[in-house]
Amino acid sequence: MPDILELKNIGYSYHNLHGETRALEDISFGVGEGEFVAIVGPSGCGKSTLLSIIAGLLAPEQGTILVNNPDGSLRYPKIGYMLQRDHLFEWRSVYRNVILGLEIQKQMTPSRLQAVNRLLEEYGLDKFRDKRPSELSGGMKQRAALIRTLALEPQLLLLDEPFSALDYQTRLTVSADICRLIREAGKTMIIITHDLAEAVSLADKVVVLSSRPARVKRIMPVRLTLKDDSPLAARNAPEFQDYFNRLWEDLTHDR
Repeated sequence: MPDILELKNIGYSYHNLHGETRALEDISFGVGEGEFVAIVGPSGCGKSTLLSIIAGLLAPEQGTILVNNPDGSLRYPKIGYMLQRDHLFEWRSVYRNVILGLEIQKQMTPSRLQAVNRLLEEYGLDKFRDKRPSELSGGMKQRAALIRTLALEPQLLLLDEPFSALDYQTRLTVSADICRLIREAGKTMIIITHDLAEAVSLADKVVVLSSRPARVKRIMPVRLTLKDDSPLAARNAPEFQDYFNRLWEDLTHDR
């Protein structure tokens, strides 16, 4: 699959009165159209900083991000950013939460609202559209947050540990369900996770970062031989444990 984004030699430092803290060093990898890329690395190594650079919230101090759109244009892919917490507003109903981005960007067109209604039905939230966020389970809140993100029709989804606040059982089912829905929508995704099993089961490719300043230690394509390619079934693939062990080895023998 062709790369829609290519990071080339990205570097970034944080600066304060006490000096400079190097966060990222010479980061290079590509993201193919429709590809799921997982980024793993030690805590505090700069994963979220890297995601903020890809989102355009931070400018890299070194390096460039090349855009290779299928139509040959140079426009940057439209980004959807999903954070660790759902950030739903309690004073708004579920429906008014999921259309918030459309309201802000003045894109409340009949076709966009029809798409939101379809997503609410597909994600099992249509019966809860008039409820408040406090009346939803953690998994349902994450689904609502995803609908809010997808409502703006992003080309590239950035997920910063979106399932970390959920209990383990809910995390398994919700992560599998949400990533299945993202694949069915034909979106490209970059996800940050500390869960190596999650990375192997969800991603087409895993980028392993070192401790700070983060460098790319390994880019590991994931190919699992299963008729059922769902993330939950992936954990039973014969190759799964080998991929997991290689990632574990990379992270426990840092540098």
